[in-house]
Amino acid sequence: MSWWRTLLNLPPKGEHWSDQRRTKKPGKGRPSNTAPEWWAHPEGPVSPTPRQAQGVAAQYSAPPAHPPAGGVMAPPRRPASRTSEAPGAHRTPERLKQRSPHGAHATPAPVREPLEPGQPPWSTEPESSFSTWARRFFRGLVVVVLLLAAISGVRSWIAPNRTPETVVSNQNSFPVDEARAVATRYAVSYLNWDETNPDARPALIALDLAAGLDSRAGWNGRGKQTADTAYPGEVKVDSGGVTAVVDVRVEVRSFSKRGAAWVAGPYSWERLSVPVARTASRVVASGPPTFVPDERAALPDNMPEAGVPDDDLTAATRKDAEAFFAAYAESDNKVSAVTSPGSTIRSLNGSVKFGELKDWQVFAGNDDERRATAAVTWDGVGDTTLDQTYTLTLRRTVATDGAQRWQVAAVG
Repeated sequence: MSWWRTLLNLPPKGEHWSDQRRTKKPGKGRPSNTAPEWWAHPEGPVSPTPRQAQGVAAQYSAPPAHPPAGGVMAPPRRPASRTSEAPGAHRTPERLKQRSPHGAHATPAPVREPLEPGQPPWSTEPESSFSTWARRFFRGLVVVVLLLAAISGVRSWIAPNRTPETVVSNQNSFPVDEARAVATRYAVSYLNWDETNPDARPALIALDLAAGLDSRAGWNGRGKQTADTAYPGEVKVDSGGVTAVVDVRVEVRSFSKRGAAWVAGPYSWERLSVPVARTASRVVASGPPTFVPDERAALPDNMPEAGVPDDDLTAATRKDAEAFFAAYAESDNKVSAVTSPGSTIRSLNGSVKFGELKDWQVFAGNDDERRATAAVTWDGVGDTTLDQTYTLTLRRTVATDGAQRWQVAAVG
């Protein structure tokens, strides 16, 4: 027998647990069975005890003269119940009635060979490999679980350690909007300083900086600078979902001191990378920001193409396009008169005046809707002009007299 069978308390290979029968202890008030077992006496039947004989004699008081074929051997009667028999006389053994479905015509069962002394009255049968594997697997699993419970401790399973309220678990939804708002205000406070009022800057920075960090944020207390306009950009969240970096662009204006007065310099833009962290209550700035270069970048190579130009439709709709932009610069009523039915386009309400249509192009498409681009020159105050490029959607309309026109349905 292998060592692991002994460790898991398994029976020998090829045997069942049911084969290892245990001797039942006699219960209280119940006599134990002291009758001899039949396999311990292979030489023949054994006379029952007087108590057993009484029950048998009452049930079989008149045995048949000729026992039926295929019957079952019954215990002999009590010798004291028949006084006519001589001592030592041979008596034909009785047979019980056959209760099988075949009755008296059933084929007699083969005679069982006598057992050897000490041989058990059962035989072992091989167990299926699946049931053996499943039984051993679950027993091994129980042993592993008990070992893990002993190592880690049952207390940690029942009452595990709770996470402190200041610790934030990983979540997929990082508060991006709140991070932008906090980072923008913190960037404006960070780029504002005035040596004549040195306490104003730390007070503003403390509104968003995490508690316990230095609110001076690296300023030496000298000079003057103002920051008013800021625009947040991309928010890069770390893999843990607790910290992030917000891209913020701030417009600043520096001052130089000439004598006792401060002289304002030109406006400029600064780009900052602001670190933030999400706590259980809100988002806070987790440290001072860093300057990031704001450089130009070229257009990507996979820019979508405008499409195939439709020169005939371009020439046919140029005058309509000029009328639309002239109305677009003045009022909503004039715009609604030259747009496609069902479309709502708001005008510029006289903020600029239409100068000229420098370029107009309609592209190929279906018979009801087309895409077009327009380069427009707007006249500003005085001699100022400004060129802008628009993308428009044209829609074909049919009048009651059958005339067809292409009108602007949307701008942009």
